[in-house]
Amino acid sequence: MSKRKSSGATDKPHKRAKPEDDGGSSPPNSPLHSRVADVGIVESITLKNFMCHSLLGPFTFGSNVNFVVGSNGSGKSAVLTALIVALGGNAQATNRGSSLKGFVKEGESSADVSITLCNKGRDAFKPEAYGTAINVDLRITREGLRTYKLRSKSGNIISTKKEELMCILDNLNIQVNNPVSILTQEMSKYFLHSKGEGDKYRFFMKATQLEQMREDFVYIKSTKHITEDKMSQQGECVEELKQKYQEKMDRYKSLASLDEMHSKLEELQKQMAWALVIEMEREIQPMREKLQSDRQSTGKYDEKVEEWKNKVEEAEQKYKQIQDQLEGITQRIQELQPQCTQLKTEVQKRNSLLKSSEVSVHRCRTNLRDLEKDKTQLSTRIEELKFSISQTTGAESQARAVRMEQIRAELENMQHQISTLGQQINQYEQASSRAKDELNKMRQEQHNLHRSIEANRKNLQIMESSRSNCLRRFGEHMPALLSSIQEAHRKGQFKQRPRGPLGYCISLKDPELALAVEVCLKSFLHSFTCDNYDDEKVLQGLMARVLKGGRRPTIITSAFLSNVHDTTSRAVNHPEYPSVLQALEIEDPVVANCLIDQRGIESILLIKNRTEARRVMQRGNPPRNCNQAFSVEGDQIFTNRTYTADQPRAKFLSSDIEEEIRHSQGELENQKAHAARFQQQMRNVEEDIKKNEGLLKRAHTEQRMIKDKASKLQLELTDLQNVEEPQSEDLNPLEEDLQEIIAKISSKRTELEEARAQMAKLKASYDAAEQEYKQHKDQISAVAEEADSIKEELSKSDQEGVRCKHHKKHYEDKRKVHLKSIETLEASLNVKEQELATSVAKASEICPERTEVRRTAKSLDSEISRLKTKITTQQGQQGDREEIVRQYHEALTNYKDMKHQVKNLNNFIKTLDNIISMRLKAYADLRRFLSARCKYYFDSMLAQRGYTGSMTFDHKNETLSITVQPGAGNKADLSDMRSLSGGERSFSTVCFVLSLWAITEAPFRCLDEFDVYMDMVNRRISMDMMLKVAASQRNRQFIFLTPQSMSTLPETDLIRILRLKDPDRSHGAGQRNGEEEQD
Repeated sequence: MSKRKSSGATDKPHKRAKPEDDGGSSPPNSPLHSRVADVGIVESITLKNFMCHSLLGPFTFGSNVNFVVGSNGSGKSAVLTALIVALGGNAQATNRGSSLKGFVKEGESSADVSITLCNKGRDAFKPEAYGTAINVDLRITREGLRTYKLRSKSGNIISTKKEELMCILDNLNIQVNNPVSILTQEMSKYFLHSKGEGDKYRFFMKATQLEQMREDFVYIKSTKHITEDKMSQQGECVEELKQKYQEKMDRYKSLASLDEMHSKLEELQKQMAWALVIEMEREIQPMREKLQSDRQSTGKYDEKVEEWKNKVEEAEQKYKQIQDQLEGITQRIQELQPQCTQLKTEVQKRNSLLKSSEVSVHRCRTNLRDLEKDKTQLSTRIEELKFSISQTTGAESQARAVRMEQIRAELENMQHQISTLGQQINQYEQASSRAKDELNKMRQEQHNLHRSIEANRKNLQIMESSRSNCLRRFGEHMPALLSSIQEAHRKGQFKQRPRGPLGYCISLKDPELALAVEVCLKSFLHSFTCDNYDDEKVLQGLMARVLKGGRRPTIITSAFLSNVHDTTSRAVNHPEYPSVLQALEIEDPVVANCLIDQRGIESILLIKNRTEARRVMQRGNPPRNCNQAFSVEGDQIFTNRTYTADQPRAKFLSSDIEEEIRHSQGELENQKAHAARFQQQMRNVEEDIKKNEGLLKRAHTEQRMIKDKASKLQLELTDLQNVEEPQSEDLNPLEEDLQEIIAKISSKRTELEEARAQMAKLKASYDAAEQEYKQHKDQISAVAEEADSIKEELSKSDQEGVRCKHHKKHYEDKRKVHLKSIETLEASLNVKEQELATSVAKASEICPERTEVRRTAKSLDSEISRLKTKITTQQGQQGDREEIVRQYHEALTNYKDMKHQVKNLNNFIKTLDNIISMRLKAYADLRRFLSARCKYYFDSMLAQRGYTGSMTFDHKNETLSITVQPGAGNKADLSDMRSLSGGERSFSTVCFVLSLWAITEAPFRCLDEFDVYMDMVNRRISMDMMLKVAASQRNRQFIFLTPQSMSTLPETDLIRILRLKDPDRSHGAGQRNGEEEQD
C-alpha cells in the first residue's frame, strides 16, 4: 500500500488543534489561566539580510501581549514572514514570494533568521538536551536552499535536520500554516473579508484542521477502492493459478515407473523384516546392560546398610557413655548444693551481726561527740557566770540571768527540733524524689512492655494466619502483592518477573540453624530484587497500591543471571561447619546471586556451639575467606568482638509453625501477667509518694511554727541581754552537771573501744565465711559448666544417632526396591529374548542374508503401504522429468504467493472499514461540537458591544452564514455582514477570529494589521476585547502587527510594545532597523 501523499516536509500535517477549555468568556483571574505562558512561545527573533532589511532585531517578545508598531516599510511584515519561513512554512504561505530565494536581500549571498522558542514546563521538548530554550537558526541561500541549526539554550548545536524541527513543532503544537495561529493580511482579505459564505466555511475548517481530517478520509477511501479493485483482479488470478497447480501436481506424481516401484517395494519389504529385528535388539540391549549394572550395585547397597548399622551401634554406645557421665556430674552438683545453701545462710547471719556492730560503733561515736560538745558549752557558760557574778550582784540580776538561761535552754531545744525536722524533711523529699524517679522508670518500662505485648499479639496473628499460607509470615498483604506481581508479569509490564520476598525463596537444610540464618540475613528476608530500574518503578507502584500506609520492603536492583556466581575463590570452605550459602537450599539462581552480592553469604560460617564459634574465630587464625560467624543462638562473632542476638527465636524460617504459635501464646500470657504485677507495683509506688508528700507537708508546717516561737524568744533574749546590769546565778548545779558529763565521756570512750574491737572480730569472721561460700559456689559453677558442655555433646550424640538410623532405614528401603526391580527386569528380559528369536527366524525366511537398516520399521511400513496404493492406481504417462518438476514447483510457489496476498488484502479492507466508520462518526461529532462552541463565543463577543448576531453552519453545502445587527434590535432585523459599514464589518470579523481562538489551541497567535479597516470606536472596542481575551489566556502569547501608535493602551506588566523605526528612504532598501520597547 502506498503511504499518504504529501507535497513535502513543509506540508506535513500537524496534529489537530485541540479544543480549548479557556474561552474568551473565562474571567482573567480564574485559576485555570493564572499561570504564565511557557512552552512554545516566541522569546525573540532576529533577521539578517532578509527581504529588504540588512538587520532587524533582535526583537524580544513578552509572554502575553505584544504589539509590533511601525509605519509601512519599517519591517513588520518581514518579521511575520520570517517567523513563518523559519518555522517550516513554504514561500507561498507567506504571500510575499513564490520561492525562498526571493527573501534574500538584493546583493547578498544568503539571509539568516534566528528564533528563540521557550522550552519550559512539563510539555518541554527534550529538556535534557535543549534546556529551557530552543534556538532555531535558518539560512536561505541565493539558490533558494535552506539549512537549519537547532541549538540549545547554551548555544550547542543539537541537530541540523528539518525532521527534528518538525518534531519540535508537533510537540509544541505550533502550526504556522493555520490562519488562527498566524493570520496575514492576504489570508485575512481572502477568507475573512470575502463576501462568499463558502470562503468563511473553508476558513473555519482550515482553522480547526477539520479540512485536513477530511482530506485524510478522502485519501483513505480512494486507497481502499484501489485495493478492492486489485483484490478482485487477484481473486480471478488465484483460481487460474490453483487450476494450473493441480494439473502440474498430477503430472509430477505420475513420473515413477511401475518397475521401479515394484523393485523398491521388494527392497523395502526385506528392510522391513530386519528393521523389526534391529529394533528389538536395540530395545533388549539397554535392558541387559541395566540388569548387569543393577546386579553389580547390589553389593554396594549391602555395604551401605552394614556401614550405617555399625554407626547406629556406635552412636548408641557413645550416647549411653555421655549420659552416664552427665548423671555423675548431676549427682555431684546435688551433693554440693546443701552445703552451699548452709554456707550462704551462715554468711548472711554473720553479715547481720557485722551490720549491728557497725550501728553500735556509730551510735557510740555520735553520743561521745554530743557529750564533748555539751562539755564545751557548759564550761564556757560557767566561766561567763563567774565573770558576771564578780562584776554585779543583786536579786534583779539573778532573776534576769535565770530567765535568760531558760530562754537559751528553750532556744537550744527548739533548734534541736528544727534540725530534726529539717532532716526529716530532707528524708521525705529524697524518698519522694526517688519514688517519682522510680515511677517514671516504671511508666517507661510499662510503655515498652505494652509495645512488646502488642508486637507479640500481631506476630501471633500473623503466625496463625500463616497456617494456611506461609507467605503471611512476611506480612498480611504479602499474598496480595505477589498476586499483583504475577498479574502484571502476565500482562507484560515486567521485562523480568521480580523475585521476593527473598526469605520465601529459600529453605534450610538444617532446621536448627533457623535463628542463626534469620539474624544473619535480617531485612533481606523481606526484600525484593528486580532486573532493571523500569521493573523497579512498576514494582514500587504495585507496593504503593497494595501496601497502603505500611512499611514497604526494600527493592534491590541488579541484572538477573541464569547461573549462580562462581564463589570458589572467595568462599569459606571449612571441613566441619557450613557457610550460609551451603546451609541454604536455593532453587532460583537470581535469589542466590542477590544474597551473595548483598550479604556475602558464601563467606559467613554457621557454628552451632557458641564456645566453639569463639574458639574458631578469635583464637589463632580464623578460616580463610571468613569474616564472621553465627551461632545457633543467633550470636554474631567477629575476630575481635561478639554481638548477642536481639530475638530469642526464629520468626520467618522456623519449620514447626505450631510450636512457634504455642511459644508465642505462652510468652504473651507471661507478658500479660507481668504487666498486671507491674501495674500493682506502680500503684504501691504512687501510694508511697502520696504518703511521703503528706508527711513532708506536716513536717514543713511544724517546722514553721517552731521557728516562729524561736524568733519571739530570741527577741526576748536580746532585750534581756541589752540590760546593762550584770546577771548572777548559782554555779553549783552547773559545776555538778559538768562533772557528770566528764564521767559520761570517759564511760563512752571505753564503750566505743569495746564496740570497735567487737566489730573487727565480726568483720574477720564474715570475710572468712564469705570466702568459703565463694569458693564452694565457684566449685559448683565449674561443675555446672562441665555439665553444659556434656549436655551439648549428649545432644549431638542423640542427633547423630537419629541421623544414622535414618540413613540405615533409607538404604534398607532402597535395597528392597532395588532387588524388586531386578526381579521385574529379569522377567521382562526373558520375554523379549523369546520374541527376538522368533523375529530372527521370520526375517531369515524373507531375506537369508542379514541387512543393516537405518530407517525405523514404522516409516518403512508407511512407505510400503503408500507404494502399494500408488502401483495399483498408476497410469503410465511419460514426459520430461526435469521440466515437469520445474513447472510443478513454479506453479506451487505462484499459487501460494497469490493466495497469501489476497488473504492479507481481505483482512486489511475489513480493518480499514471498521476504522473509517469510527473515525467518520468521531469527525461528525467533533465538527458539530466545534460549530456549537464557535457560535457561543461569537454571540458572547458581539454582546460586549451590544450587537446581536448569528452563525449558521451548513455542513452539507459547506457554507457559513454570519448575520449581525449593530446596536439594539431584535433578531428579525439581522442582516448579512455585507450591509455593514467597514468598521462594523471589521469588528464582526474580529469577533469571528476571537471565537475561533477560543476553540483552538496554539502557544502563540499573530495578527497582521487587524484594525486597518476600523474606525476609532470599533478599533478601541476590538482592542479591548482582544486584551480581555489575552488577559484571560495568560498561558498564550499574542503578537499584533499594526501601523497605529497604540499610545492609548493601559500600562500593565503583560503588555509589551515593540516600536520599529521609520524606514530611511534616502538609503534605499539597505537599512538597519532596531526596536524600541515600551512595557
